[in-house]
Amino acid sequence: MTSTETPDGLEPAGRALWDAVLSEYELAEHERAQLEEAARIRDTIAALRQRLHDDGHMLPSSQGTRLHPAIAEIRHQQLALARLLATLNVPAPEEDELPASRGVRGFYGKKTTR
Repeated sequence: MTSTETPDGLEPAGRALWDAVLSEYELAEHERAQLEEAARIRDTIAALRQRLHDDGHMLPSSQGTRLHPAIAEIRHQQLALARLLATLNVPAPEEDELPASRGVRGFYGKKTTR
């Protein structure tokens, strides 16, 4: 796969992350693999948020009303996403409300026009 090919199966949120990062940075093959995982996690977060929107924050249960389990899962997915993006040293998507990375790309740096 070349750096410009979007991996199969990515939804809009994951594709947006993929495209945004690759429009700014040149990535090595192992970094593209990390970016693909981050994009898939980004899609999972979007799907969980949609489920939360559809169901509401509280759910009825046999023991009374309880917090929707998607809330905790979103938090877990955000942590995984933040860790992957931190290894790439790229800023997290604003809509994920994650702390910004230092923005330092290290050896690879931003793309240069050729």
